[in-house]
Amino acid sequence: MASTIPKTMKAHIYTNSSPTLEANLSISTSVPTPTLTGPNDLLVQVLSASINPADHKVPELPGIVRRLAIKTPATPGMDFCGRVVQAGTKVDSIALGDVVYGRLGPKQQGSLGEYIIAPASGVAVLPKDGVTVDEAAAIGVAGLTAYQAIQPNVKKGDKIFINGSSGGVGCFSVQIAKVLGCHVTASCSPAKADLVKSLGADEIIDYTTTDVSENLRAKGKVFTLVLDNVGTPENLYKASDDFIIPGGKFVQVGSPLSLDALKSAASRALLPSFLGGGKNKYEVYTIRDSAEDLKVLGQWIKEKKIRVVIEQTYEFEDVPKAFAKLRTGKSAGKLVIHVGK
Repeated sequence: MASTIPKTMKAHIYTNSSPTLEANLSISTSVPTPTLTGPNDLLVQVLSASINPADHKVPELPGIVRRLAIKTPATPGMDFCGRVVQAGTKVDSIALGDVVYGRLGPKQQGSLGEYIIAPASGVAVLPKDGVTVDEAAAIGVAGLTAYQAIQPNVKKGDKIFINGSSGGVGCFSVQIAKVLGCHVTASCSPAKADLVKSLGADEIIDYTTTDVSENLRAKGKVFTLVLDNVGTPENLYKASDDFIIPGGKFVQVGSPLSLDALKSAASRALLPSFLGGGKNKYEVYTIRDSAEDLKVLGQWIKEKKIRVVIEQTYEFEDVPKAFAKLRTGKSAGKLVIHVGK
C-alpha cells in the first residue's frame, strides 16, 4: 500500500489570511504528502471534508497569535471522512482500506488536502451501511461538540435551552438532546424554524423579534442546561440566574473570536456573583478526541435516531465559495466538500 502513496498531493493552501482566508486560498498540486511518523497514527486519503467557523477564525487571528497556532503555508480543514492507506506500528483496531471519520485540531496540514495524518484514537470506522461518506465527514467537530456538551450534563426529562439551533452544532444538539429524553427550547430565525422543529425542538424562540433573555426569564427556573452556540445576547449568562435550576449549567460553545469575547468568557468564569457575576456553573466547552463518542453518533445516524443536515456540497475547486457561505452565518447545518474519489 505504501508504494502507491504519491510523494506530492493536491491541497488548498494559504500563507496569508487578510482580509479573509478564502481570498488567499489557492490549489497547489505539489504539496508534500504528509509522512506517517507516530506509531498510533494513520495516513488517511481524504474523500470528503466539512468546514467549521474555526477553520477560518483561527487562521484570521492577529498575526503573532495565528503564527503560534498554525505555521504557514498551511491547509485548512478539521472534519474528514477518508480511506486508511497506512497505519502506525501500534494500530491494531483499524485496517488498511477501512473508511474512517473524525476530526483534526487546527494544524498545518488540514483536511482540504488529499492526505492527512490522524490519530487512531480520534477516528471511528464508517458503519457498513446507513451512513454516507458525506454524512460522516460532517460529524467531526459539530457532532462531537454537541454530544460532549450535552450528554454528561442531562438526564431524561430535563429541560435544555439551545441558543443557535440551526447551524452545524445546533442541528446536532437539538437531535441529541431529544434522543437523551430532554425537552428542547431552541432559538433560531423564522426561516429556520421549520427545520429546527423537524429535528425535534419542542419550543422555538424567534431571536429576531423576541428578547431571548426575557422570554426565558418568564419561564422561571426550569432549565438544567443552557447550550450557547452563538455568544449573544451578551446578557444571556447573567440572565440565566432566573431560568437555570439550582445545580444547572451554562455551557459556552460558540462566540465571536475576539479579545472582548475572551474577556467576557473569563469574567463569567471567574467573577463571583457578589461582584456582578452569574450564579450558575459556567463552562467554556473544549472539544476532545473520542473514538467512542464518534461511534455512538455513527450508530445513531445508522439507526436514524438522528440525521446529518447538509445544506450544500461543493467540489474541491469551490472551497472559497464554501467559506464565503459559511462566513454569512446563515447556513442550515453543514457544508461538505468533495476532496477525493
